[in-house]
Amino acid sequence: MIPAWVVNRLVYKNPEKYHDLHIDLIGIRSGLTLEQFLNRAVLVGIGTGIFLGLLGFITGFALFSLDLGLKPELYNVLNISYDPDTGDLPIIIIVQILLGVILFLIGSFIGYWAYTVLPSLTKKSRETKITIGLPNAVSYMYAMRKGGAEIITILRSLSEMSAIYGEVSLEFRQAVRDADFFGYDIINALKHVSETTPSRKLRDFLQDLISTVESGGNLAQFLQDRVFILQEEAKFEQKQFLQFLGLVAEIYVTIFIAGPLFLIVILVVMGMMGSSAILELSLIGYAVLPIGAAIFILMIDTISIKDENVVRYVSAKWLNQYSDVRISEGGNEEHLFAALARFEKIKPLKRWLANPVQGFVQHPELSFYFSIPIALAYVIYIFLTIPVGTLEDNINYIDDQLMIALLITLIPFAIFYTRWNQKIRSLESMIPDFLDRMAGINEVGITLTQSIAVIARANMGVLGYEISRIHRDIEWGANFSDALIRFEHRVRTALIARTVTLITRAATMSSSISSLLRIAANDARMSENLRRDRFSEMFIYTAIVYLSFFVFIFVIGVITTQFLTVLAEQSKEGLAMAGPLSNLGSTSLITMDRLLYHICLIQGLCSGLMAGLMGESSIKAGVKHSCILIIGALAAFNFMF
Repeated sequence: MIPAWVVNRLVYKNPEKYHDLHIDLIGIRSGLTLEQFLNRAVLVGIGTGIFLGLLGFITGFALFSLDLGLKPELYNVLNISYDPDTGDLPIIIIVQILLGVILFLIGSFIGYWAYTVLPSLTKKSRETKITIGLPNAVSYMYAMRKGGAEIITILRSLSEMSAIYGEVSLEFRQAVRDADFFGYDIINALKHVSETTPSRKLRDFLQDLISTVESGGNLAQFLQDRVFILQEEAKFEQKQFLQFLGLVAEIYVTIFIAGPLFLIVILVVMGMMGSSAILELSLIGYAVLPIGAAIFILMIDTISIKDENVVRYVSAKWLNQYSDVRISEGGNEEHLFAALARFEKIKPLKRWLANPVQGFVQHPELSFYFSIPIALAYVIYIFLTIPVGTLEDNINYIDDQLMIALLITLIPFAIFYTRWNQKIRSLESMIPDFLDRMAGINEVGITLTQSIAVIARANMGVLGYEISRIHRDIEWGANFSDALIRFEHRVRTALIARTVTLITRAATMSSSISSLLRIAANDARMSENLRRDRFSEMFIYTAIVYLSFFVFIFVIGVITTQFLTVLAEQSKEGLAMAGPLSNLGSTSLITMDRLLYHICLIQGLCSGLMAGLMGESSIKAGVKHSCILIIGALAAFNFMF
């Protein structure tokens, strides 16, 4: 730990310097004081500096003692030799120490700066999540107000729904905490949240809400109007986001698909393919492409307009139907509780064994428990049965087989995830029509339970089977809310979780909720339209990624077959080569060919993940694209080039 007086001196010496950082810490609800956070930042900076300092010291030793194939002019500007007999050893040690100290200082600064910037990035992420979830939270508030709930009851109920409404619930939880524990009245508690929330849209909503409550206005009408306003704003923000996402996609295609291809062609045409070219291509394939793709993936994932992950909505209630029955405490029941615990552990396994395929579809990640061992067994078998041949042939054979093992791992997951995603999208596309029909039936005086029976007889497409199951649960004794909750358990999506939560909460307060069902239908329809707009807008960029990748493979194939092959044949025939290609031997040509092959494979993996993230807002959706592109690269290099 850093002494407290050191950190306090940093703060009190220039408090204005840390004002924005203090606001960011409050905005992310970090629970840390400014002094505590700076203490951690200093420790992180020192740790980063020590790591880079040791790395610099080791690098200094490697540059002078190991032959890395680099030109001495790049690092040994003083022409120092690593030979103890020459007496230059102390100078080399000084250079190593100097390099380590410089990197320590640079690393300390970078680590401290990066850690202090982290709250602002987290605050921006929270602002996006709050803005996205606010229309749904306001719909929930309107549902409760329509049923007659007071403002504090609405806020307390919403604060308990963080599994459904995410960061918005956590913001309102601050107001409930201030009212319950700090003695604030609800108006001042809401004012405090509006002053500290990172979301400008939530701040404006809270200020208008406070004005409505203080003036005695119609709170239900205010919430209803604000729901429609927020939904319209969400559509406009989606269009802006799609324009920005299109720009990001164009930048990625230009820099990380066309850019490396341009560099490779330039290296070949200019005839600079010596040992340094191999190093440059290695950096492009093994460092630049994956690191660049990772940066773009993190950036898009951070700014993407997407639903938060939800936890299953659970309704807990105490059954006290036989209050007159005397309860007596029994002994020696520990074995019964142990048996019940064992049953709870094996129940998911028994459910999965009853229908394994459906289990994989609902939980695609479970496929890794089988595909990874199969892939490892395949790799072991390949290494034990490598055919007799030259070292280069064996390396090429192993490269192909490792890619096949990777496909064995990824393809089952891609298939099951795609199947589950298609099912969910089909169900969600029918939710607006389902809610509209319920609202229309409820408007003529039919109860919600009876409306389910009416809709179950209609043609609702993919959703019809689930509605029939809801109707069957009601017939077997479940009430309307519990039947909907079971439906949400089976499907597990954010949209359906919000819809079920909204309807069940409103149904407990009133039997006539047609206006609320209309709002829920509009919310579901808006979410579905936004998803379709994103898919249609980004489909062209997904196609561009595919087209660019296959052009990339074609150009690499031409280079491999029309240029490197010719040079290899000339080298085997002993023909003298002059000029810049005179130091290019057959070993370098084989290494170059393998590097280009690896670059295509890495490019396929990264581009596929980017295509899925841009088009469907999910890296998991990009696994199938990566598999297709890797298969294309394997087929091209093994059967065409």
